[in-house]
Amino acid sequence: MVNRLMAAGGFLEFARRAMEAKGQMPARHHELLIEHLQSVADGGCDRLMVQMPPGSAKSTYGSVLFPAYFLAAKPRGQVIAAAHTASLANHFGRRVRSSIEENGGWLGVAISKDSKAASRFALDGEGEYFAAGVRGPITGRRADLIVIDDPVKSWAEAESQTARDALFDWYRGELTARLKPGGRVVLIMTRWHEDDLAGRLLAAEAGWKCLRLPALAEVGDELGRAPGEALWPEWQGREDIERRRLEVGERAFAAMYQQAPLPPDAAFFNTARVRIVPEAPPLRQVIRGWDLAATLAASGRSPDYTVGLKLGVTEQSLLVVLDVVRLQAAPAQVEAKIVEMARQDGPGTVIALPQDPGQAGAAQIAMLTRSLAGYKVVASPERDAKTIRAMPAATQMDGGNLAMVAAPWNDALLAELRAFPHAGKDDQVDALSRAVNTLATTMAGAPARRLHLPLMAR
Repeated sequence: MVNRLMAAGGFLEFARRAMEAKGQMPARHHELLIEHLQSVADGGCDRLMVQMPPGSAKSTYGSVLFPAYFLAAKPRGQVIAAAHTASLANHFGRRVRSSIEENGGWLGVAISKDSKAASRFALDGEGEYFAAGVRGPITGRRADLIVIDDPVKSWAEAESQTARDALFDWYRGELTARLKPGGRVVLIMTRWHEDDLAGRLLAAEAGWKCLRLPALAEVGDELGRAPGEALWPEWQGREDIERRRLEVGERAFAAMYQQAPLPPDAAFFNTARVRIVPEAPPLRQVIRGWDLAATLAASGRSPDYTVGLKLGVTEQSLLVVLDVVRLQAAPAQVEAKIVEMARQDGPGTVIALPQDPGQAGAAQIAMLTRSLAGYKVVASPERDAKTIRAMPAATQMDGGNLAMVAAPWNDALLAELRAFPHAGKDDQVDALSRAVNTLATTMAGAPARRLHLPLMAR
């Protein structure tokens, strides 16, 4: 009876039964995904790439229900599941185990009584499931099916050439070496970068079937949607998606929501969205972010600038650049300028300073803090790459939420923003990034609806 049911309905029937028990049913895009995964189970496709935006439930069907169905359809099958961390991989594994336990009667399979681990278990029919994080221990394991879900951890990892190379080398040198002859691979991910694992595989290997479903439909949509139609309107309509577009910025939206990462040479900052205002509006908080350089200019040498950028935020959460000072100076002159600007700005302005690693950096901050007695000083190290630190500022600019007070320094700042990250100088960008990011930690009760500054830590 079980085999006839599976033959009649296959993965779609199982998915409907499993989701109905939770009070849900597959949406239109889920049924298309199920159709592609059925082809993997049947042997019609051995390399499937699934690209969908966050919140589309692609993992529920691809990483939870599909491995359970595959093990029922292939009683001696072996599955390796991988994700960016062992914690996430184990989370998927626990859900797969629960799905088998809840639906084992219909599937005709049961977990071996000797298998106690939540995410690494065997079935009575000799099938096996093994979950591991990227670059985790898989030596000695074999697989008829490999499911990779969300292999990229963060923007910092996606932007790192070293991290991208390491992931690709692990995929080709270790993970796929575990495949049996005729084995299949399913890669499920949201895009991050043109050269992420999905992009590199599409460029390097023929034979991949790619199911790409953007949040907002484009011409030639695989679901037959009209351009601009939402992927899952019952869950998130077009208006909500467009709001999210403003919140995360065009660069992040193109990659993560439309599955179309912008090329590296695309403009990082959308300076066309910056407003120039004649004077500063009423502000609820002001920060001057500093980027420090302590080398004097000399013949044949053009060192970095020390830059202090003053940023305010209104009650409506509009960010306004109020002032920029730049100098190439020795350490004593830099310290004197920081103190001078603090006096001009007044004690209500937060002073945000970068701290170099090690004892020397701590000593420098201690010295500056003593010189700035009576002012609020916030210091922290620069841990991430410049582009990652600049992402929140770029997001605000994309959303038209950044303005500048009309001043002689406008042109130099805008020129540096347009050229970032390919220009020789980026000190003003670094100072802007510090001011915007410090705002996220010092501004109590800020309306998160507009700012969304924690994007940097995704």
